[in-house]
Amino acid sequence: MTTTVQQPEHHSVVERLSRLDRFLPIWIGFAMATGLLLGRFVPGLNAVINHVQVDGISLPIALGLLIMMYPVLAKVRYDRLDTVTADRKLLLSSLLFNWVLGPALMFALAWLLLPDLPEYRTGLIIVGLARCIAMVIIWNDLACGDREAAAVLVALNSIFQVLMFAALGWFYLSVLPGWLGLPQTNITASPGQIAKSVLIFLGVPLLAGYVSRRLGEKAKGRTWYESTFLPTVVPWALYGLLFTIVILFALQGDQIISRPIDVARIALPLLAYFAIMWGGGYVVGAILGLGYRRTTTLAFTAAGNNFELAIAVAVATFGATSGQALAGVVGPLIEVPVLVALVYVSLALRPHFAHDTFEALAPNVRTAQ
Repeated sequence: MTTTVQQPEHHSVVERLSRLDRFLPIWIGFAMATGLLLGRFVPGLNAVINHVQVDGISLPIALGLLIMMYPVLAKVRYDRLDTVTADRKLLLSSLLFNWVLGPALMFALAWLLLPDLPEYRTGLIIVGLARCIAMVIIWNDLACGDREAAAVLVALNSIFQVLMFAALGWFYLSVLPGWLGLPQTNITASPGQIAKSVLIFLGVPLLAGYVSRRLGEKAKGRTWYESTFLPTVVPWALYGLLFTIVILFALQGDQIISRPIDVARIALPLLAYFAIMWGGGYVVGAILGLGYRRTTTLAFTAAGNNFELAIAVAVATFGATSGQALAGVVGPLIEVPVLVALVYVSLALRPHFAHDTFEALAPNVRTAQ
């Protein structure tokens, strides 16, 4: 990497962010605090939210995620996906990080840092097995990553999630601990349950985004679609994100506030995990010469996790009030502020990628409102 790209170019990108984007940490902090306070001080709210579900899927969470993901997937230029699928370095690196290094790292951190807390340890291992298919799209887009690459990698993660989640859960919770002479456990997660989660949280918004672009461009052309239609729907991605954060934190607000020491213990391995995975993704992307946009995408897809799936599996296997479920809920409590901070770190690193031009990045930047 070199430093030939001028720093003012970075400032111009930040300055062109909308007010909603520029003050995102404030909005997210407010949403987290609101959710925690609602969950702690509104009697019965947790039960009401959990009651509004269909076949185990929380409707408020599903609604928030669908609103959050649709605008970003509507921005994807689907006619450019072939340039991503041809990038074997990116695809293989992503598979390695997500399905080999990620689960193994979380297993090691959970056992090293929570040897005396088996419920939380198991919950974190389940989190490590659930690779991100939702919020990572938002973080990647905010950091001006390659959204076509993000769409492909998320779809790839979805396929592997259906095929590998149950098998890896069996391996890391039963087989590997047995080999090492450690306590063993099991989880209940059928491929059908996982496929349902993937279909709802990725399949629906992906199909909607694809259809929107095809019909919009066919009716009025790409210029109208990207200059008129997208600016109208794009802000809803962050509205959906904030709504989802409020709901997630409200679900366990009482437990999080009443058990601060437990939350701190769970947070430590999560912080180490996010730092190692995101940093490792950046280092590998830079070494492979992927360029800023795809390096950013690799880093964020490596660091993100599917907490919706992890929480659902923990609740189905161990119960809604279990330590395993709490570990899953603490996940977004730590992930959200950490990955928001890493968005800004990413933008600060962008000038060091000499072969990424401003013009290549400009389509990813939201214009000021």
